[in-house]
Amino acid sequence: MTVHWMSPTRTPKSPSALGKIRKHMQASSKMVARSLAFGCLLLAIAAIGFSRNDAAHHKAKPTFAADVAPILYRSCVGCHRPGEIGPFSLIGYDNAKKWSKMIATTTAQRVMPPWKATGHGQFLDENTLTDDEIQLIQNWQANGAPRGSMKDEPKPPVFTSGWTLGEPDLILKPDKSVTVAAEGKDEYRNYVMKTNFAETRYLSAIDCKPGNKAIVHHMVVFLDEKGASQAVEKKRGDGKGGYLTDGGISPGFIPDSIPYIWVPGERARHLPEGVGIELKPGATLVMQIHYHRDGKPETDLTRLGLYFAKSKPKKISEVEAVLDFGLKVPAGQVTTWEKTYPLPVDATIYSIMPHMHLLGQSMKAELILPDGSKRDLVDVEKYEYNWQFNYAFKEPVKAPKGSKLHVTATYDNTTANPRNPHNPPADVHWGEQTTDEMFVLLFTLTYGQ
Repeated sequence: MTVHWMSPTRTPKSPSALGKIRKHMQASSKMVARSLAFGCLLLAIAAIGFSRNDAAHHKAKPTFAADVAPILYRSCVGCHRPGEIGPFSLIGYDNAKKWSKMIATTTAQRVMPPWKATGHGQFLDENTLTDDEIQLIQNWQANGAPRGSMKDEPKPPVFTSGWTLGEPDLILKPDKSVTVAAEGKDEYRNYVMKTNFAETRYLSAIDCKPGNKAIVHHMVVFLDEKGASQAVEKKRGDGKGGYLTDGGISPGFIPDSIPYIWVPGERARHLPEGVGIELKPGATLVMQIHYHRDGKPETDLTRLGLYFAKSKPKKISEVEAVLDFGLKVPAGQVTTWEKTYPLPVDATIYSIMPHMHLLGQSMKAELILPDGSKRDLVDVEKYEYNWQFNYAFKEPVKAPKGSKLHVTATYDNTTANPRNPHNPPADVHWGEQTTDEMFVLLFTLTYGQ
């Protein structure tokens, strides 16, 4: 799922909302490295070919071999396998039985898999369990987590060790590997990588190969067309490779674009035919990696793969945002906030991403068409700061000129919210810190019919 930051030079017929973000940031004396903090940004695990076993729930005693393994291998082992970010493996019966109680508990609570949008079938890589599958897991665990016949067990999925889209046209990487200490706060390290293009190039896809998935939590790639990142690196560089920032989604300068985000389970794919990412001559890519610590020293050398478009694309993908700098969440209250964003020209929407902080409880976005009819775009009923997704539509959404995006969000600033960072609750406004709050809906789109 690729996210792109709107450049002011690419605005169609009206000022870019993200241009307003830049102006707002530039006016703020507190603009540091915490813009639009994504926290523990994670996308959903790609479906890998194991079909749902719709009849299995009718069995009085489901087994791992015939019933549970297909679910785990489809929806869980993308992260829960050796070398990945999941804290334990769910490959094989022994692992599944060992963790059967936790599997039953977290699936019943719909904590896992961590897919937050309601509805089924609208998004790519949707990773949810049906009510029948959840009940099947409950029955399996309650009956002692039986294995069943080994001849019924499916083979674990095979994950490719190479590049998903084949060898990239250009591979960028840091000058050297970095060592991450065993303990301490998480690190957000920014690697400055020059493209050295003499002419404008267009990309059809970006992919990455984390060097050490045990510690690479997620990655954000920023586009720098003005050389600002090199100045930041010169000032903040610590000799270990790149430079550190405090977290979030700011690399210490105002980026021209965000052409790529990677999270565990990310499936690389080419942009639709005729759509591309623009890299101007001399553009620099800054790869920000969120490293989390696993209790022992680790090293990493992550690579970024660029795939050139075969021809100049007809459309350049952009990102826009519905946002409100005037957001205020009074202490001791549950607050509903709404905002409408008009689309001044024809557009096609490819993906959508809600973003709030720790008080955020829900966010819903709908498209209001010129004739007054409505289409739901995304509905996150139980928002969690640590499980944020960029939801990519299976079928891009056409938005004719005159359409509007209407966004509704709720915030809980009471003592009933266990994630409330203020005790006792205090008035909270829009801000860059995680303890501040935001009202943001990012959406990737192209302009024109």
